[in-house]
Amino acid sequence: MPGPNEITVPQLNRLIGTPECPPVVDICIDADFEEDPYLIPGSFRHPHTDVPGMIARLKGRAPVITCQRGIKLSQGLTAWLRGDGIEARYLSGGMYGWRDDPDTVRVPAAAIPEGGLWVTRHRPKIDRIACPWLIRRFVDRDTRFLFVSPAEVIGVAERFRATPFDVEGVAFSHVGDKCSFDTMLDLFELHSPALDRMAEVIRAADTDRHDLSPQAAGLLALSVGLSRQYSDDQKQLEAGMALYDGLYRWARDGFEEGHDWPAAR
Repeated sequence: MPGPNEITVPQLNRLIGTPECPPVVDICIDADFEEDPYLIPGSFRHPHTDVPGMIARLKGRAPVITCQRGIKLSQGLTAWLRGDGIEARYLSGGMYGWRDDPDTVRVPAAAIPEGGLWVTRHRPKIDRIACPWLIRRFVDRDTRFLFVSPAEVIGVAERFRATPFDVEGVAFSHVGDKCSFDTMLDLFELHSPALDRMAEVIRAADTDRHDLSPQAAGLLALSVGLSRQYSDDQKQLEAGMALYDGLYRWARDGFEEGHDWPAAR
């Protein structure tokens, strides 16, 4: 049974990708991180010596702390934070425990752009909501997104040091018959049964190939409806986060469920 300040790898893995996921703070020392430069999805690195800076970055949220093995660094910092009234927990087994679990995925740190700022075309429909959802849930929960005129995406990216996506000629975009969401799964190494199942629906809806997935028509209808409901792209993104949260839980936990009438049939 986990200790009172402990969370196990399977317990944390069930929270990854959901709105309920706590902030995960990686406090591995540099030498340990360089040996295995991967991150738990959505986590961020912070030195264990800078407790005030970490508390400021947490903004009152209760974190999960992880180090290489889940022993002295993470347990010590967890106890420190709890002494300051923050309900922190440490990850049992640390990064080694996460790495060695066959059901987890990890993000290569080198694949994550610096700056936490992304830019794409305005008036999003499918890919340009799905990709921000993926980034906020699995890469950087505090990242910001800019929606601008199509002709200005690259210029804004250069001026504001933002990462462009879902436009031609950039790294995070369509490749062959795959959409930008597929590309992000590849580059961030985020392939899992649930995310791959979700990607098939998004790809089918985004590229008008509804034969690939029976759910694609529904996603298209809801996406077009949201784009008509909101004239503000940021408000549409916030509403769309809930839509993709639901799609993820369907892809992970409910994809085999059906409904009929009468209910007993």
